[in-house]
Amino acid sequence: MIIDKMNDIKTPIISQIEERVANIPGWSPIDQLYSLFNLVYLTTELEGDIVEIGSWCGRSSAILGMAAQLIGNTKLFCVDLFPNKDDWYQNQDGSYSMKVSLAGNTYDAYEKQTVWQEPFERDIAPLYNQHNSILDIFNLTISQYKLEEIVTAYRGNSNNFISSIINQNEGFKCKLVFIDGDHSYDAVCQDIRSMEPYLVPGGWICFDDAFSYYDGVNNAITDLIINSSNYELAQQMTRKFFIARKKLV
Repeated sequence: MIIDKMNDIKTPIISQIEERVANIPGWSPIDQLYSLFNLVYLTTELEGDIVEIGSWCGRSSAILGMAAQLIGNTKLFCVDLFPNKDDWYQNQDGSYSMKVSLAGNTYDAYEKQTVWQEPFERDIAPLYNQHNSILDIFNLTISQYKLEEIVTAYRGNSNNFISSIINQNEGFKCKLVFIDGDHSYDAVCQDIRSMEPYLVPGGWICFDDAFSYYDGVNNAITDLIINSSNYELAQQMTRKFFIARKKLV
């Protein structure tokens, strides 16, 4: 059941989050989603929108969208390759990678940091039993919570997204970026470099799977965020969620 927006002011946000994501496939834990919601909720006075890189079935998107809806005047752009079933292939070691063709371009993902066989067969393969594309599941999530006017899905990577959005809106800005795409070092660095010029002073950049099991994510954060003079208030907030604020001056 979706809680009526007019009646949920006294309902704890964490309870609303738990209810909203109970049946959405994904790996984002409740404490991380609660932290994401709070960051968005506290950016009310900042200009710009929200960009999520790596949206999958919309588990975190549903929470980012809820926060954007509550603060008003904020859009959420969800960037993902949204792979079809036949975009995945198995490597010699049993792990999985993907190759996605879009508009004449081919995107290789999870090549260096592949998806291990056990979680792929347990968590990913069953999603394709009823749907050919992850985008179908994502769209169902967004529709279920009536977020169509808030959320825009973009099929591609961060570099393509920025090129596309700037062509449509030269004044594009964002106040929060959540990076949860390909976990290789090069991919995370590309995501940071693509989004950093458009993140407003005081805006937040956030990472899933930080300082947990992925050296590519950890090293990219260390090199481009922690060791950068552009950010402050860098902090690991939960077991795998890292944030930093772009300096105000």
